[in-house]
Amino acid sequence: MHHVADWLAAPRGWRRAVGALALGAIAALALPPFHVLPALIVAFTGLVWLLNGCTSKHGAAGLGWCFGYGQFVVGLYWTGNALLTDAERFAWMVPFAVLGLPAILALFPAAATLATYLSRAGGLVHPLTRPVVLAVAWTAAEWLRGHVLSGFPWNLVGYAWTASDAVLQVTALVGIHGLGFLTVLAAAVPATLAGQTCAHRRWLPSVVALLGLAALWLGGTLRLSEAAVAEFEGVRLRLVQANIDQHHKWRDDRRRAQFERYLQLSSNAGADSVSHIIWPETAIPYFLANEPKIVALIGGLVAPGGAVIAGALRTTAEPVDPPRIWNSLHAVGAAGTVLATYDKHHLVPFGEYVPLRRLLGRLGVAKVTSGSIDFSAGSGPRTVVIDGLPPFAALICYETIFPDDIVDRGERPAWLLNITNDAWFGDSSGPYQHFAMARVRAVEQGLALVRTANTGISAIIDPYGRVRARLALGHHGVIDGGLPLPLDPPPYARWGDGTALALMVITASLLTLVVRVTKKK
Repeated sequence: MHHVADWLAAPRGWRRAVGALALGAIAALALPPFHVLPALIVAFTGLVWLLNGCTSKHGAAGLGWCFGYGQFVVGLYWTGNALLTDAERFAWMVPFAVLGLPAILALFPAAATLATYLSRAGGLVHPLTRPVVLAVAWTAAEWLRGHVLSGFPWNLVGYAWTASDAVLQVTALVGIHGLGFLTVLAAAVPATLAGQTCAHRRWLPSVVALLGLAALWLGGTLRLSEAAVAEFEGVRLRLVQANIDQHHKWRDDRRRAQFERYLQLSSNAGADSVSHIIWPETAIPYFLANEPKIVALIGGLVAPGGAVIAGALRTTAEPVDPPRIWNSLHAVGAAGTVLATYDKHHLVPFGEYVPLRRLLGRLGVAKVTSGSIDFSAGSGPRTVVIDGLPPFAALICYETIFPDDIVDRGERPAWLLNITNDAWFGDSSGPYQHFAMARVRAVEQGLALVRTANTGISAIIDPYGRVRARLALGHHGVIDGGLPLPLDPPPYARWGDGTALALMVITASLLTLVVRVTKKK
């Protein structure tokens, strides 16, 4: 191990940069849909060894930037697909999305490695210091990435564990950021193998880390072994996945046929036993306020006491200048009336609005969705209440990726509903990553999550994150199923990211104790 560590610490200039880029790309392989978990050990242990060779703050920050750039280029390559849905207008932006966005996001890993380097400058020289400080700094950087400006907490390192239902259970305690902290810590600890001369001391931290991961798996397995979840009585859901290509979605000559496809799938065999039907984001290609006949057709799909819940754009009832438009969810009752509406509040930059529009608009930058008007944001997380259905938290598209902005804490819902249109991503890693992140929200909140996606992946997920029913990407059809009951609010649902912070404080305190004991010896 000494030879490998010295070999990684030795290079300078472009060789160090290439090494960091390669390690970041390797780290991305641990994330959905690949789940090559050992890649994390290679990546973060190698990152610590590269940091050991840094001699300046700029070098440490640059190392983290290169690592992050490699990770984000590999993990987010699919962002270019959204621009190719209208290639004539937006293909020129593909390099800026695929190569430019990672360059910005890589600033957060750069801050993490800089903080790790400075910890040594502050006199913290115990071999465990760098893995622990890197884990704390990395977690803090990921938290900031989810909050700075509009936030983009996509592909947090903890999502690597969506491959294991058992390990995922720890997010009920400490959330995805807490699991990410434990993941980086365990993956970086083997760097100490090159830092001790005594054989048993050299292996002890890695053995403890391995036992810790085994304990997480065992604890999750025991939790799941007694995790039978009943369903709400009288609620039978039908999830409709029409699989409409994004190239065709807003074409005037296809609008009616696409709407009729939803009507037909909703009415297929078994419809008589269904109480509520759920369509994806923007499934209805009309403004409902202007289309009473369309509303009546939708309401006719369900019996009295039921409802169709679907996504559709919404505009102001009266003409205003400039006009306003919302990406909304509507619940339509059997009587042909709109029972409730929720407006998406966390909008996608460049997809639903253009940041710094006055400046970027002059450069020819426009939002990639139809129309030239920026969407307006809703008021925030809200619990939607309609007759015949337990109250739910509505989540449109990527609102599911923000772990601490999911529910109205003053009015806890009984389940989570995510409607989305992942057709933008094509047949890529994007839909699988989005689906994996949605699953974690169910575990964190102790609530079932129902997800309907235009092209997939649609699913019913129980409060433990287990998939009860699923429609694969690129298929059309329906899922009929019951709605799982909620659990009592787990710690994360009660205290949010404060649980991850407490975990990091405890770990740092234990490290301080270890350092003091070691010095006395």
